[in-house]
Amino acid sequence: MNINSTLFLQAVVFAILVWFSMRYIWPPITKALDERARKIADGLAAADKAKSELAQANQRVEQQLSAARDDAGKRLADAERLAQSIVEEAKQRANEEGAKIVAAAKAEADQAIVQAREALRAQVAELAVKGAEQILRREVNASVHADLLSRLKTEL
Repeated sequence: MNINSTLFLQAVVFAILVWFSMRYIWPPITKALDERARKIADGLAAADKAKSELAQANQRVEQQLSAARDDAGKRLADAERLAQSIVEEAKQRANEEGAKIVAAAKAEADQAIVQAREALRAQVAELAVKGAEQILRREVNASVHADLLSRLKTEL
């Protein structure tokens, strides 16, 4: 093979092409490649960051849900205790009121018994007075007195 000027000229043109490419074409390409690599790296970092933030948010949500469940359970237990105490208090008041009603009814019954006795005593006294009056009006006779006393007994 002969090295002639064409080969030499081709080498010079290739060197100029390489120099021109390295000077004007290669920097924007490397810059674009570096920019793209940086964007990809930033995107991956943002995805990792978002993933960790999502995990943290999920953990906070679980904690808040757990706290809300605990709070709801406590409130429910408090409400049940309050309802139970209200029911017990109402039962106690009802028992007390029932006892008062029974005592009032008993006192009323006792008073009615006393009034009935007083009325009966008054009637017995009136009948005794009437019987004595009739005995005193008539003559003193044992058979008549016995008859009057038996009628008095039947009236009583």
